[in-house]
Amino acid sequence: MNRFSQKISTLHSDLLTNSKLGQLCGSKTLFRDRYAILRILGRGGFGVTFLARNVSLPGHPLCVIKQLCPKVSSPRSWQKAKERFEKEAKTLGQLGNHSQIPMLLDYFEMGEEFFLVQEYVRGCTLTREVRRNGTLSEAAVKQFLHEILPVLQYVHKNHVIHRDIKPHNLLRCEDDGRLVLIDFGAVKEELALIGEIEEKTTATTNFVGTMGFAPPEQFSLRPVYSSDIYALGITCLYLLSGKAPLEFDYDTNTGEICWQKQLKVSEHFASVLDKMLKVSVRERFKSANEVMFALGMESHLPHLTNCLAIQPTEIQGKTNSFEDNYSSYLPPFARTAIAIREWKAKLKSRQSRRKSRPYSSLT
Repeated sequence: MNRFSQKISTLHSDLLTNSKLGQLCGSKTLFRDRYAILRILGRGGFGVTFLARNVSLPGHPLCVIKQLCPKVSSPRSWQKAKERFEKEAKTLGQLGNHSQIPMLLDYFEMGEEFFLVQEYVRGCTLTREVRRNGTLSEAAVKQFLHEILPVLQYVHKNHVIHRDIKPHNLLRCEDDGRLVLIDFGAVKEELALIGEIEEKTTATTNFVGTMGFAPPEQFSLRPVYSSDIYALGITCLYLLSGKAPLEFDYDTNTGEICWQKQLKVSEHFASVLDKMLKVSVRERFKSANEVMFALGMESHLPHLTNCLAIQPTEIQGKTNSFEDNYSSYLPPFARTAIAIREWKAKLKSRQSRRKSRPYSSLT
């Protein structure tokens, strides 16, 4: 066993000993008279995640139980934490109606801890996929964006910022191949804010997110919808290179990530990634819609290039109208508008000529 394995074993041993659910791992004692705790799935700064079975349901389906531990000590802070937890849990419940977001099955508090019970998605994270199969091509990364951007659009439409998009929080479902977005940071950030007030610490103490994937505004606990766009852009770099964000160089003056010399992608896709990764919120894509539109424009670029390359032709002995010169590449609605204007001009000319003719006298 190497040092790393020893550290993992020690960590799991500590969790099994000190956490409420950890003590139930592998035992016959049920949590809340229905959940058989199987093993630890992971640990973060705000709690521990366990794999469990709901033995009260037919088939004993697997589920995920997240044990969240807010840092509060006074009854007043606890009540405030409880209210925020319930509010955010209900929001997560609404998001779970989407097929690419795990369904929230239950939420409750017990003792001084909060618990979320979610659908278990059997699959592999994109981090593990890259480690197993190698980096993705540009076409595969574009396909990834086409799969995940509508999910992000749905999340933002429900007034939620994920706050922790990264390859580790994106699962490829083994059953049907769909991409699933997991581990929303909204609940964790609300509980972090309570702990911050309780301890009277600075805002950066309870930062929610992952170093390298989170943009600057998120460090000051002021995330916006485009913060998720930035994290998604960093995720694309990982999929293309296999490198963690902190392995890239950064411009010391602007803070922008310097990736262009290390990765070869098409000019158009490079411009899309650049705008996703802008440090300035003003220069970054504001929404998933904008990114999808920019990606979709690539298919129209050859036609636009042809339009710009075509020059008006002049036929000897004939004065060509605007429509004659440009009808070969103008869109139909523009040609129709020009035809209407020319028809109106001719009609007006005929009417003016009629008015200018003298009336014949009666004899």
